[in-house]
Amino acid sequence: MSATTGTYTVETLRTGDVAPPERARYWHERTGGYQSRMAYAYPHTEDFRGRTVCQRTSTYQIVRYWSDRIEYARTARQIRADPDEDYRFLVPLGGSMLLRQDGQETSLAPGSGALITFSAPFECRQAANTGALLLTVPAREIDGPLSRRSPLATVPDLTTGLGRVISSMLGTLYSERDNLTAGHFDAVTDRIVEMLCMLATGDDRPDASGHLAGVEKHVRRYVREHAADPGLTGGTVARRLGWSLRQVQLALQRAGTTPRELIREERLRLVRDRLRSAGCDHLTIADLAHASGFSSASALSTAFRQRYGVSPREMRHGG
Repeated sequence: MSATTGTYTVETLRTGDVAPPERARYWHERTGGYQSRMAYAYPHTEDFRGRTVCQRTSTYQIVRYWSDRIEYARTARQIRADPDEDYRFLVPLGGSMLLRQDGQETSLAPGSGALITFSAPFECRQAANTGALLLTVPAREIDGPLSRRSPLATVPDLTTGLGRVISSMLGTLYSERDNLTAGHFDAVTDRIVEMLCMLATGDDRPDASGHLAGVEKHVRRYVREHAADPGLTGGTVARRLGWSLRQVQLALQRAGTTPRELIREERLRLVRDRLRSAGCDHLTIADLAHASGFSSASALSTAFRQRYGVSPREMRHGG
């Protein structure tokens, strides 16, 4: 069954909904819709038992699941056929797991977690009667803050401190799954990912300052080059540059501004420069407004006077 609110979807599946001989195949086919291509190995396929609840938006996905014993693997051939740069944060809720990736091996039990990249081969051996939570995180949210690719990074303690906060927030997202909107889900998951990066780096900030400075530099350049676009927003800037809106907001907050303020400032600068250019003398104030991303001449005039203390017309005549 599924329930959708906007672009936020909650979907539940149970192998008990099909006949016992069909359950392993059903699990493979249906859970394969949540993840990129993997191999599945079942010790017994006659009556495989499993259930999942998948919460997702266009940005994040959380799958909470329980199943019988099973082994998952992602091979180099599968990676070539079905590329996926994103990460999965795996948090056991019961039972045990053994993970292998990039020459590393780690055992996971409740109270711990691991960050796995789907861009490198891995194996995951899951014991019988094991439950877990799997959060899909876009690669840009991890690689930038950690300043590296991370084939396998363990989070050894989710029972205290920041780890416990992360675990609690993930649990609350699940328990409130039917009462959330896409905006609520993404906003909370944004915070979880920031804290996860802090926990993995031992840093006390959501992002390394060097990374934020780089984000700010690229955002400023993009906004300056596209200030005249009337559809320019913080969200469109983030999508075009490959970052989350939250990363863009954090980078500009560090510099004492916001996406909206930066866009308005660059548009006003563009108008000011055009008012001072003899080549734009033939343009009316309304022409300048629409050519610089403003919705109307009055909107431009109001913002311009607030910023420079004079109207566009007065600046033009004042030379």
